[in-house]
Amino acid sequence: MSHRRYELGGYEEMCARHRWEVPERYNIARDVCDKHPREKLAMVWEDWRGNHRRVSFGELQDLSNRFANVLEGHGVERGDRVATLLPSLPETAAVFLGTFKRGAILLSMSVLYGDEGIEHRLKDSGPRVLVTDAENRHRIPRGSVEHVFVIGGKGEGAEVDLERALEDAAPSYEIADTSADDPAQLYYSSGTTGLAKGILHAHRYLLGHEEFEFCHDVQDGELFHGMGEWAWAAGICPLLGPWRYGATALVYARKGGFDPEEQLSFLARHGVEGMFTTPTALRAMTGIANAGERFPLARLRNVCSAGEPLNPEVIRWFREQYGLTVLDYYGLTESYPLCGNFPTVEVREGSMGRPMPGWDVAILDEDESPLPAGERGEICLRARSNPHFPLGYWNRPEDTEEVFGGEWFHTKDAAELDEDGYVWYAGRADDVIISAGYRIGPFEVESACVEHPAVREAAAVASPDSKRGDVVKAFIVLAEGHFADEGTTEEIKRFVRERHSAYAYPREIEFVEDLPKTLTGKIRRIELREAERVKKLGTD
Repeated sequence: MSHRRYELGGYEEMCARHRWEVPERYNIARDVCDKHPREKLAMVWEDWRGNHRRVSFGELQDLSNRFANVLEGHGVERGDRVATLLPSLPETAAVFLGTFKRGAILLSMSVLYGDEGIEHRLKDSGPRVLVTDAENRHRIPRGSVEHVFVIGGKGEGAEVDLERALEDAAPSYEIADTSADDPAQLYYSSGTTGLAKGILHAHRYLLGHEEFEFCHDVQDGELFHGMGEWAWAAGICPLLGPWRYGATALVYARKGGFDPEEQLSFLARHGVEGMFTTPTALRAMTGIANAGERFPLARLRNVCSAGEPLNPEVIRWFREQYGLTVLDYYGLTESYPLCGNFPTVEVREGSMGRPMPGWDVAILDEDESPLPAGERGEICLRARSNPHFPLGYWNRPEDTEEVFGGEWFHTKDAAELDEDGYVWYAGRADDVIISAGYRIGPFEVESACVEHPAVREAAAVASPDSKRGDVVKAFIVLAEGHFADEGTTEEIKRFVRERHSAYAYPREIEFVEDLPKTLTGKIRRIELREAERVKKLGTD
């Protein structure tokens, strides 16, 4: 049975046929899970130890129902937050779905977050429940959450042994009668100032993820793999989105960092048919000699990439090895994908493609006027023009009104159109750092740096890197009595990694006498950033 609404074709044809259809009552869990036959295969799961599991939609339906019952039994009401700090397990997916079924709001956190990053999200979102495993339980501050559910370990004190609680819970549940506008998902995203802010999405946001039709061309029963971690939109949506169309999720639980040979071996072994990846992962794969011969992907039909600009040479490498053109698409946690490349439309290597069907995207100047082809401006989305548009920032009404309340949502990404309407990325219009697909706020990195006793001042900027696109570089003014040596460098890196996150610490540090500042004392990150670009790329 096909759950698709559209067939692929020419770009103008796909746009002309497109219509948004958002039902008044809608729940993500019913759409992605419970509508499917119980015997249908939902997930093929493998971990780095070689453990395997095959999970049917019926198992997911029962397990998520049991979790919804556990939530209800612990007093979780509609609109309460349920946080997770878990690896990619079938049980993790069931927790997501059970949270939606209860009508609660999901906040999925990454095990890569530092302890302060976890503490900030818990304090800011105020979850009623947190679900974690025995390995990460010690990272949750005591008393920060009313109920802590633990997988893989016996509950102690106020903790709940989730596996036992699920066994005791009923396998049936009446899904909450949610409106399409009811809140469902809370993501945290970093900006140029302050700590990460929660972005609140309604159940309808998943209906906006039609890239799985238009870019991935997902088919019923297809074995689909998403490489992203289940803590960001680019990790959770490639799990939930293909399920809407009846695909089978191919999931690999890695031990630690990304190993390109291990990843390709896994994909080849299982015969992956559709795939979402990132430019950083693809760049890592290019270092493998004869990858196509050693790790054949004979059944792979489509591969798409997002999160950061995709280098043309990486597209060419993948085509040489596997005979497929990687389709790049673009967006932000607030709304994505705004633009994309499509299997039936000409791909111009290095371009983010054209606006997605149904998405009112324009390149605007500072007065929100459209710019002609060839002129650099800002990528903007007409506000409230599609179901993905967020409800706002969590508990920040003024920020919500400022960012989402106008006629246009401003991405802060600079780009230009060519004569045929293709969008070409031209860099960030602010100081946010995009590294390996992660969105990193310089303020948070700087704040973590200056907590170290050796640091008097710090400025964090993007520095070009061949593997990650950009990396975080910190310019450090040392406090009196400390020395600019390798020991201090490594100590600061380790300090920030442990406190902030394992992906947003400064991979490069340069000690300086002072930092460039404006007359009012603000650090001129742009000056440092442009100097780095000139030094590494030789361009201005």
